[in-house]
Amino acid sequence: MKRVSVLSMLPSRGVVPVTLILLLASPPNLISQPMAEDHIVSSQAMQQQVETKSATRQKDIATVTDFLASPQAERAMRDAHINPAQVRTAIPTLSDQELANLSARATDAQQKFSAGLLSSSMLVLIIVVVAVIIIVAAIH
Repeated sequence: MKRVSVLSMLPSRGVVPVTLILLLASPPNLISQPMAEDHIVSSQAMQQQVETKSATRQKDIATVTDFLASPQAERAMRDAHINPAQVRTAIPTLSDQELANLSARATDAQQKFSAGLLSSSMLVLIIVVVAVIIIVAAIH
């Protein structure tokens, strides 16, 4: 058997602790810098997407709220025994998709009513249906 002297093992035993010490002593951003550059979407792009989604959501909430805030809508909801305050409170609890869908429908109904393509009774029916959808969606 070949004998290994203790002196020849010292350099290999010292390499691991020295390497660990150097890694721990180095600045954290030195190690993480290459990983930050590998991200597909930059943090600025993600921030922009979040801001855009938030603005779209706020616009959709305002559209639906305005649609249901008219005196005619308030009266239609009360006649259908729907609490208008409950409906207004439930609007922000809807998902982005539900809000976008109801906002598009509310805008379409207002445009058709303004153009004379919908009677006031049809608009009242649409208002009641939108209010019921909001309440049902908020419950589930």
